[in-house]
Amino acid sequence: MNKNYYAILMAGGVGSRFWPVSTTDFPKQFHDMLGSGDTLIQKTFSRLSKLIPVENILILTNERYNDLVLKQLPMVKQEQVLLEPAMRNTAPCILYASLKIQKQNPNAVMVVAPSDHWIEDEDEFSRNLQQCFDFCQKENALMTLGIQPTYPNTGFGYIEFDKADPNPIKKVNQFREKPDYKTAKAFLEAGNFLWNGGIFIWSVKSIAEAFEKFQPQMNALFQQGSESYNTSNEKQFIDQNYQKAENVSIDYAVMEKAENVYVLPATFDWNDLGTWGSLHDKLDKDDNNNTVVNATVILENASNNIIRSEAKKLVVIDGLDDYIIVDNENVLMIYPKSKEQEIKRITALANEL
Repeated sequence: MNKNYYAILMAGGVGSRFWPVSTTDFPKQFHDMLGSGDTLIQKTFSRLSKLIPVENILILTNERYNDLVLKQLPMVKQEQVLLEPAMRNTAPCILYASLKIQKQNPNAVMVVAPSDHWIEDEDEFSRNLQQCFDFCQKENALMTLGIQPTYPNTGFGYIEFDKADPNPIKKVNQFREKPDYKTAKAFLEAGNFLWNGGIFIWSVKSIAEAFEKFQPQMNALFQQGSESYNTSNEKQFIDQNYQKAENVSIDYAVMEKAENVYVLPATFDWNDLGTWGSLHDKLDKDDNNNTVVNATVILENASNNIIRSEAKKLVVIDGLDDYIIVDNENVLMIYPKSKEQEIKRITALANEL
């Protein structure tokens, strides 16, 4: 296994659209959302460790999830868990982790990956990732794995690549914001647009240079801690300085500004598992298109529903079509799937009760 390979596993999100299962105290990445026996973060860690040494996988998360990470990933040491004392989006935490890795191994190449996505063909994922690592070891490149769009999704950003480029790894023309339906349809028909899945690959040298060029203020802030990284003084520096960083995504801070950006169209099935509907799409269904997770059911005149319960509870449904039915501890939610984007708002209302 190549000692120069590293991973930054992003595990700080709350996943509020998966309420009531996903909560601020116990977000979706720490749940077995698929009923597979493993939580999402466990599946992601296992997938990355096929190519990357276990000790080279860093987990970026919020302070409140430290114990959850260590409990679910017992092979990980405390120094591999990077704790954010404040929510500052993806750019600051990626810079922090990159500078830590650079100090440890200036020849490193790394992947930045969300901890809560679903990837079916893990061998194909490893092949794609190896292809990106090989490219980034030779080239000064900032890379992303683009997801082949299957329908005109308006919830994702898109990556436009050079249609004339015959190489398997394409030069990126530009990143495009989440489109309306008509624009998303045009993107699909054009054939040179991919979904932005938030998986990035680069050498530590390339990303450090990019931050220095495009985010000099943020770079200067985190460079002040270079002496403390990978020492007992690191936590004190981060606790005192992290909240001073701008709240900005890696896409906006670096990727949309850089010219040395490339994309590999992924050849594995992917789902960001952002909503109950996306989970329904990926799980097994009965003859009436119902998905059942951790429940025993009696269903009559019921179709297109996702039903999830704790502790194998008996759930009886008659006359429901296209609903999310979730029974979780002290919350029962019966909600139209067509309104699933509203669950984030409902979560906020529930938190006020």
